[in-house]
Amino acid sequence: MEVPNATALVKDGKCEMWAPVQSPQWIRDSVAGALKLDAANVTVNVTLLGGAFGRKSKPDFAVEAALIANEMQGTPIKVTWTREDDLTHDFFHACSVQYIQVAYDKNKQVTAWTHRSAFPPIAGTTNTNEITPSDGELGLGVIDIPFNIPNISCEAIESPAHTRIGWLRSVSNIQHAFAIGSMVDEIAAYRKVDPVKNLLELLGPDRMIPFGEYVKGFENYGEPLDKFPGDTSRLRGVIELVADKSGWGKSLPKGHGMGICAHKSFLTYVACVVHVAFDEAGKMSIPEVHYAVDCGQVVNRNSVMQQFEGGFVFAMSGALKGNISFKDGRSQQTNFDTYLVSRHEDMPVETHIHLVESDIKPTGVGEPPVPPVAPALANAIFAATGKRYRDFPIKLS
Repeated sequence: MEVPNATALVKDGKCEMWAPVQSPQWIRDSVAGALKLDAANVTVNVTLLGGAFGRKSKPDFAVEAALIANEMQGTPIKVTWTREDDLTHDFFHACSVQYIQVAYDKNKQVTAWTHRSAFPPIAGTTNTNEITPSDGELGLGVIDIPFNIPNISCEAIESPAHTRIGWLRSVSNIQHAFAIGSMVDEIAAYRKVDPVKNLLELLGPDRMIPFGEYVKGFENYGEPLDKFPGDTSRLRGVIELVADKSGWGKSLPKGHGMGICAHKSFLTYVACVVHVAFDEAGKMSIPEVHYAVDCGQVVNRNSVMQQFEGGFVFAMSGALKGNISFKDGRSQQTNFDTYLVSRHEDMPVETHIHLVESDIKPTGVGEPPVPPVAPALANAIFAATGKRYRDFPIKLS
């Protein structure tokens, strides 16, 4: 909720900064380049971040403060963007179109899966020749597909950037988990199989998936595959855990529904069940949410719990509210009256996080809460109403 801001002091050939930034090294180097200083003469003091989620890894607002301070030698300068500056001059999460097609045999077993992913890559912001999602971006949910399907094709579609593209919490996992999680639920409906049973059947037998053999240079979030392999048993574990803890399969009143999605991101395995309820006027509420999380060894339990509690709130903004549209090259949303975020009425009555006890190497918990929420929510809405939503933000009215 905190807008970009930075304080800079330039004096005697040195620059000192105080700013809520996610990449102090990048900020330092960018400021040094703008002021034509040696990087050793730039000091960046990182303050607490009042919300960042990827945006404050970018150096533009810090460089702006440094350039002004350079003109006011010896005088500290603080630059604070307005909300309008923030929303109209952002690095936006990429818009995307996801196409998935599956084939079945005569027994309704899935035999083939084609996934085409189209969105402008982040690199397209600085290089107009970059018009196709990168291998790294496709490795966030497309080419690391865990399903035991004999024929899989993953394709990237050209999509040049028309505005600045940046990182948003969980990055390309957002659109990929929504597409895959929704498609898996559609498969369950077509096969007339319980969604949890269907998900486990698609996952197949427990195994280590040799992504490095399938994809040359598979990035694996920058970690070696031998130390952080694709382990379907851990994904199965969180699916079974969340189904048990949420009471999956229990009888629900009319207008209620439960949806599930499981997704691995940042090397952490997460399954989410969302329970929705619609009243007679069609207004939706969320009685409860359950997460099951396998992030390896839990170092700080409270921190993990808080990341997932807050991560659900963050994900709900994208699932139901957040939308940026452009007209004549400008964002039509300029403040929180037109760019909406989750509010108290959107929140679940109860949020439960179930952690898998493990002594495996610990992995990320800041971004993994986000990807499974929107598809689990959409699947729950389908279970309650029979209406399928394939776009988000989900517009219920």
